[in-house]
Amino acid sequence: MMPLNQQLITVFKLCLATALAAVIGYEREKYSKPAGLRTHMILAIGCTILTVLSFDVFPVPTDNSRIAAAIITGIGFIGAGTVLQTRERIVGLTTAASIWLTASISLSVGTGNYVIAVAGTFLGYLVLESKPFQKKNVDKEREEVRVHLLE
Repeated sequence: MMPLNQQLITVFKLCLATALAAVIGYEREKYSKPAGLRTHMILAIGCTILTVLSFDVFPVPTDNSRIAAAIITGIGFIGAGTVLQTRERIVGLTTAASIWLTASISLSVGTGNYVIAVAGTFLGYLVLESKPFQKKNVDKEREEVRVHLLE
């Protein structure tokens, strides 16, 4: 069992991971994606708990990276569930990537790498928010092509 002070640090890590995941989940929720705010937050809590336990509860001679590898493998299955392929396109790939990002952020928080976690969250949010800008430019370019074709 972890001493009380370590448990309190773990509670801080859980809160931080949940807050950072909420940033990514909020963006997904805002655009009505299948994995939104709650999914990202629950995922972050679970990943952080497993990461903290792998480093703080198990003795040092064990290979702690095995837990991280298992988390990433499990996230692959969750992410695969969000991807759908239709005849015209693939849907959900960005949501699957955001789930993977959230797991990575949570692993960073769980190991105490807070700056990396915050930076990853910030960069991930910027990338996700660039979609409306990209769509606007693509739609504008398509309209220009249509105009040229009609002339």
